[in-house]
Amino acid sequence: MHECWGGGTATIMLMGDVCTRGCRFCAVTSGHPNGYLDPLEPWKVAQVISRWGLDYVVLTSVCRDDLPDGGAEHFAQTIQAIKQKAPTTLVEVLIPDFRGDINALEKVVSARPDVIGHNIETVERLTSKVRDRRATYRQSLTVLENVKKLDPTRYTKSSLMVGLGETDAEILQTMRDLRAVGVDFLTIGQYLRPSPRHIEVIEYVHPEKFARWKEIGEAMGFRYVASGPLVRSSYRAGEFFIKSLLRSRGEDRHHGS
Repeated sequence: MHECWGGGTATIMLMGDVCTRGCRFCAVTSGHPNGYLDPLEPWKVAQVISRWGLDYVVLTSVCRDDLPDGGAEHFAQTIQAIKQKAPTTLVEVLIPDFRGDINALEKVVSARPDVIGHNIETVERLTSKVRDRRATYRQSLTVLENVKKLDPTRYTKSSLMVGLGETDAEILQTMRDLRAVGVDFLTIGQYLRPSPRHIEVIEYVHPEKFARWKEIGEAMGFRYVASGPLVRSSYRAGEFFIKSLLRSRGEDRHHGS
């Protein structure tokens, strides 16, 4: 928290703290929010971001399958409110899959956040064991692919947990699958069990492996890979985004010379 806030970055979770899904790795409370949304939340979030003077904000949320569009319009309104109240703040969103509804996804894309993230979470073989049954590996890939189809200029991002019993070959295949749908940024981190009720840790992966995955990912064409035991999807997000942009601009200048 100190690292992120000290760097002018914060993560804000929208639409309450009750999730309509029950993934076995996640500590967020599962339940039924019964369609409730705070209509003033987009404005409140924009106000506090403006007051804090943030350089970069990550907006995430619980899954809201109880809403017709999964909360997509709420995301869009929050992005637009931030752009009005804090126009210099860069906005990254970490979205649910909206049940694969491309019309819902388009609402978020049309609001033009700087980065659109959706987490693949784990390798294909373990998806049904780790994630809620409504969240599938292929659906997550399709969400990321559809962002690029709707707006090829949007940066996309995904995150992968390790230590759940996956093989190195499966990690590499997942990385290839993410690159195949145009994902720009990737984070890889160690899964840590929130409580005895959650799925167990099978392996604590050596830091050298994380360093190797970073090298491989950047060689595959990811613009930036954050890979380490304590890395999470929003970990130092602003710093990685800015670094990747500076690097790509430097490459553009190099190619133009």
